[in-house]
Order: sequence, then C-alpha cells, then structure tokens
Amino acid sequence: MKKIFITIPWFLPAYKAGGPIQSVANMVSELGRRDPIAIGSGDGSPESAAGNGPFYFKIFCGNKDLDGSVLNNVEFDKWIRYADNTEVWYTSKNNLSAVLQQEIKKDSPAYLFIMGIYSWPFNFKPLLFSKGVKKIISARGMLHPEALAQKNFKKKIYLSLWKILGLHQKNIFHATDEKEKEYIQQVFGSKTSVMVAANFPRVLEQQPVAKKNAGVLKLVSIALVSPMKNILWVLEVLGSGEWGVAGGEGEERSIEYNIYGPVKDKNYWEQCEELIKNLPGNIRVNYHGDISPAKIPEALAQNHVFILPSKSENFGHAIYEALTVGRPVITSNNTPWNNLKKFRAGINVSTGNIAELQNAIAYFVAMDQLQLKEWSNGAREYAMQAVDLDKTRQQYLEMFH
Repeated sequence: MKKIFITIPWFLPAYKAGGPIQSVANMVSELGRRDPIAIGSGDGSPESAAGNGPFYFKIFCGNKDLDGSVLNNVEFDKWIRYADNTEVWYTSKNNLSAVLQQEIKKDSPAYLFIMGIYSWPFNFKPLLFSKGVKKIISARGMLHPEALAQKNFKKKIYLSLWKILGLHQKNIFHATDEKEKEYIQQVFGSKTSVMVAANFPRVLEQQPVAKKNAGVLKLVSIALVSPMKNILWVLEVLGSGEWGVAGGEGEERSIEYNIYGPVKDKNYWEQCEELIKNLPGNIRVNYHGDISPAKIPEALAQNHVFILPSKSENFGHAIYEALTVGRPVITSNNTPWNNLKKFRAGINVSTGNIAELQNAIAYFVAMDQLQLKEWSNGAREYAMQAVDLDKTRQQYLEMFH
C-alpha cells in the first residue's frame, strides 16, 4: 500500500472553499475501495466507501474554514482517523513549515500531493522545503485563462517566482483533463510534465421534480459568491429580460432565484445586492448563505433548474451533483459539462452573451411539469454516462506509480 501525503488549506468538515475539498474527499474514498467501483453506491460519504485499496492517505490541512471560523468537533495538531485508508492533521500553527517537514520526513511517503498553486504555507513552502520526496502539484483550475485574469498582476509575479526557482521543471503537475493540461503548459512551457487524472464526483440520488407550472421557474445556484461564478451576470439578465406573460390568461411570469454559498468577494456581493433591490416585482431572489454538503440534495429538490454560468470550472462539483439529482443545468461553455441541450440535460451559453442566457431562462420558464420531467431524466442520464470511474481510477493508479 503506497502512502500519499496531501497538503491542502482546507478539508472536511470545512466546506466553504468548495470544489478542492470535495475533490480530495471523493478521491480518498474511491481509491480506498477494495471492491470494483459501483457508481452511485453508498450514501456519498467517504466513510461508506472506505476499504482496503492500494493507497494510504495522510492529509495535512488548516483547522479553519474559508471564512476563518475554527472547525468544531475535531482535534488539532495530531493525526486523526478519517477513514480506513486516511488520516488528517488539522494544524493550528501559523508557522507550520517545521511541523509539516517533520511529518513528511517521518512518513517517507511515495508522493507529496500538493493541492493548489497560490497558498504560501500549503502549496509553496511544501514544494520548496520538503526534501527527498517526489511531488505532484494539482493545479485545480487555477491556471485557466479566466482564473488568471482575476488579480492578474499578483498572479503574474507569483508565477514568475515559480519559474525563476525552476519549480515547474523539477516537479510533476496534475491536470483533471486534457484542456487543463494545455493551460498548465501554456503557463510553464510545453516541456512541463503533466499527468491527467479526472476528478471523482459525488453521485446523489435522483429527486422528484418540484411542482412546475408553465410561466413559473425556480432557479438555484450553489457556489462561492465571486466573479468567477458569474452570479452578478445572472441577476443582470433577470433584470433586463422581457419575460412577458404566461399563456393566454394574462398571468405574469414569475422567477424565483435561490442562491446558496459563502460570500468570497464582499464588493462583488454588494453589487449583487444593489441589483436585487431594483429587480421587477415578478423576480424574487433569496440568499440563503452557507450550505453544508449534507443539505445540498434538499436544496436542489426544491428548485427546477440549476444555474451557474461560470467563467471557468476545473470540474464543477455542484454542477455535476445537480445533474445527478435530476436538475437540468444552465451553465457556460467553459466547464466540462457541454452539449447539454443535445441530451435534454440543460443549456450551455457563452459568457457575456445576454441573449443566449435570456433565451435559456425563458425556455425553462415556459416548460410545464411533464416537459421538465423529461429534462430531469435527461440530466440524470447525462450525469451517469459522463463519468467513467474505472477509467479515472486507472488514471490515478498510473499517476501514483
């Protein structure tokens, strides 16, 4: 059994940082299985899938969530059993380099698997100061052109430091698909060593379709509230749309938009709030704040369509989970989930194309219960066919060997 040492700023029960946490949790779960993978088996929790797999994981992370709140009901600064094949160290130390190097040296892992690019204590320092261990850097979508466009100047300086130190030449990168491999090599050069291994998803149970009348629509987003997720654009389009009336009875169309997730960018959310105040009366927006992973199925079940036209997504766990629940998705072309309309699983739009997003929303507004049920089944079927867990498992076996 090979030992893999993972460094990541946040891990369960932290959840507000979104995708990377879920990616790691799903990975240690799936790679801990003894039996052949059965998609959709278990309850989706890592504990339900733990077995005697080929890898043993040690996860070194912080003891706080994204918002700085200290995690409850976990012990700090010692190894805690998480699953049969996984232990977690929740560090409370600000200067954690010495402890981290000590634990890596003590364990002599086959690989140090570094989650992310920009965290000084959990990405850069382990990469620079941990000696005598092979390192794999998981880019986690952070080198996508749209992601690089955010805080562009700071990122250029930081990545220039990587190049000066030759870190991209001395180590291996992990990409979740061929497109991300291209983005990594665009930044660091075509000779950069990159291994491709897709994300393991969390498969949720399909939920009954919420009651739906033509002319009425309940939209839902579950995401970090930040410019990358494009929630402000959704609000702008909702405010500018000529939604008209439903049917021939003159009943006004109504749209309810439910937003879940922590605010990562306060200035961005303030812009959203200003737009919400000025929306017409038939558009209602509810911000629900944080949502724990356990409550996501319930939130999805209460709505008709999941909407998240992200500027980029490395994977988009929330999008995939919505599809598995049977919720058609409106998202951009900058995610792995494309050709949705062909499968009656949702609609892809071009970011910035107002007419495309207006038309996508209007399409679902006009649907009745029977039509939405067809699209619900299409979303579920698309999700089940879109991921090959056996292939993904083999990719990790190759990467770690």
